[in-house]
Amino acid sequence: MEYVEEGPYRFRIARRGTMRVPGLVFASRQLLRDAEKSLRQVVDVATLPGIVDASYAMPDIHWGYGFPIGGVAATDVDDGGVVSPGGVGFDISCGVRLLAADCDRRTLDPVLHSLMDGLGHVVPRGAGPGGVWPVTGRELERILRGGSRYAVEEGHGEERDLRRCEDGGAVSDADAGQVDARARERGLGQVGSLGSGNHFLEVQQVTEVYDEPVAAAFGLAADQVCVMIHCGSRGLGHQICSDHVRMMDKAMARYGITVPDRQLACAPADSPEGRAYLGAMAAAANYGRANRQLLAEAARRVFRREAGARLTLVYDVSHNLAKVETHAVDGVPRRLCVHRKGATRAFPPGHPELPEDLRSVGQPVLIPGTMGTASYVLTGVPGGGAFHSTCHGAGRVMSRHQAARTIGGEQLRARLEEDGVAVRPLSWRGLAEETPEAYKDVTEVVAASEGAGLCRKVARLVPLGVVKG
Repeated sequence: MEYVEEGPYRFRIARRGTMRVPGLVFASRQLLRDAEKSLRQVVDVATLPGIVDASYAMPDIHWGYGFPIGGVAATDVDDGGVVSPGGVGFDISCGVRLLAADCDRRTLDPVLHSLMDGLGHVVPRGAGPGGVWPVTGRELERILRGGSRYAVEEGHGEERDLRRCEDGGAVSDADAGQVDARARERGLGQVGSLGSGNHFLEVQQVTEVYDEPVAAAFGLAADQVCVMIHCGSRGLGHQICSDHVRMMDKAMARYGITVPDRQLACAPADSPEGRAYLGAMAAAANYGRANRQLLAEAARRVFRREAGARLTLVYDVSHNLAKVETHAVDGVPRRLCVHRKGATRAFPPGHPELPEDLRSVGQPVLIPGTMGTASYVLTGVPGGGAFHSTCHGAGRVMSRHQAARTIGGEQLRARLEEDGVAVRPLSWRGLAEETPEAYKDVTEVVAASEGAGLCRKVARLVPLGVVKG
C-alpha cells in the first residue's frame, strides 16, 4: 500500500479508483509495520457513499470486519451518506468505565488477594449466559430504552454516575422495537457480565500524573487505586449487527450502492434500513452501558467489604458506535453519521456535550492496555482531528490462536504474579490468548495519538490485579 508521510504521525493514502476521499492514518512507521492488510480496509471505507473529509485510522489500527479496528469515517446524512454496521462492529458500545477508589496502593496491599478473590467470585464472565442482574423481558425493554439511567433508577448505582457517563447514561434515540426476539433472548441472561476475549475488570494504581489540574478535575491523583472495566453489549449486540448486515446487504441494490467488500454492507442513514439500524444500535449501546453499570456496582460491593473503600465513577465511554453529530466540513456545519470502530470520542474543553464539571478541561479518554502493561487516561484537545476521535487501546498484532501457541495460560499467570499482578482467569486458554505480546505497545500508541494532536496524556495506570473471561 502506497502512502506518504505528510507530518508527524500522519500518513496520507492518495485518492485513486473509486475512493471518494483520501485515507489518513495517524501512526508511527513502527506501528504501521503490521498494518498492510488493514490499510486496504482504509481504502475500501473511502469508497462509501457520502463520506466526507477522509477515511481515518488510529495508531492502534488492525484488521476488522469491513472497517479496520481503529477506523473512523463520517458520512453526510443530508447528502445520501450511509451508515454501515461494519463501521461499528459486532460488540456494539464496547467501551471502558473507570472508577477511582478513596484509597491508595499501600492501603490496599494487605487485602489485595482477598479483594481479587471476591471480584473473581462476583464477576460473571465467559462466552455463555450469566449476569449480575437476572432480568425479565419487561426489564430488558427498559434497559434497551434507558441504559444506565434505568439501572440507577432501580438502585444499581448513584445519580452522579449518570453525569460522568457518555450521553448521560443512555442514547436518547434508541428504538427497542428494532431489536428482534433472538437478540433479546441472548441479552436476557447477560446483564452485568464481562464476556470473554480482551474484556476484563482490572484493579489499577495511578503511577504517574502528567497534568495535575486535569487529573484532579477527573478525580484522579498519584498512587490512587482505580478499577477499569472493559466490556460491551455481549450477545445482544452481536445479534443486532448480524441481523442488520444481512438486511443492508439485500437493500444496497435498491439504493444503487456497490461496495468493494460485502462486509461494508450499508444503507443511507436516513433510509428505513438506516434508521432501523441506528435505533437498534442505540438500544444495544444502552444495554452496554447498563452492563458496565452493573459490573461497577458489583465491584463497589467487594471494595466496601474487603477494603472499606468507596469507588467513584471517573467516566464511561464507548469505542464502538456510530452517532449523528454536527461537525464543520470545509467551514460549513454538517450533520454527519460518525462511525467510530475501535476509536474513542475525544471532545475538547468547552464542548457543549460535556458535563459541567468537566467542560473546562475536556473529555476523559480511557485507553486500556494489556495484562501486565500500563493503561492511560487522556483528554480531548482543541482542534483534535478525525471528528474529535482518538485511539481505543493497544491493538492486536497476533491472532488468538497464534497467541495461545506462544505461551501456556498457567505459565503466563505465574509470570504476571511474579510481576505483582494478581490474576483471576476463567480459563487457561483464554488467558493465554490475551498475552501482552499479542498486542502493540500501548505506550507507543498513546504517544502517536498525542503526537498527532488527537489528545493529551493525563495519567498512567498499572495493573495490580485482573479478572479475565
